[in-house]
Amino acid sequence: MYHKTDVHIGRKVRERRVALGWSQSDLAERLGISFQQVQKYESGANRISGSRIWDIANVLQTPVSTFFEGLDGQGVSTESTAVVEEERTFDRQTLELARAVNRIDDEQVKTQLIRLVKAFAKAA
Repeated sequence: MYHKTDVHIGRKVRERRVALGWSQSDLAERLGISFQQVQKYESGANRISGSRIWDIANVLQTPVSTFFEGLDGQGVSTESTAVVEEERTFDRQTLELARAVNRIDDEQVKTQLIRLVKAFAKAA
């Protein structure tokens, strides 16, 4: 059984990696480890040591605290419902869409695109 804290931290690592558009192999290469090790970190199967999380934060260009956001003092996710957790967990397509929208300079185009996506989601 994986520890909830390790799963949470692994999820945060994955979210940041995907937000940067990197594969597990890209991250592994930058860290000098195998992509299988990255898979284990991201799933929570392997616990990430303090020094390794420091390295990961530096490579992913994010504060170490990013990986602990959303945890209470006992290492339990503070989200009270599955819906909130689902909204905070982003898959690759969601992050790719967000990156693409962020590259659009015209705010009106962004707003219209977001309205269109929301309309599709509502109709689904």
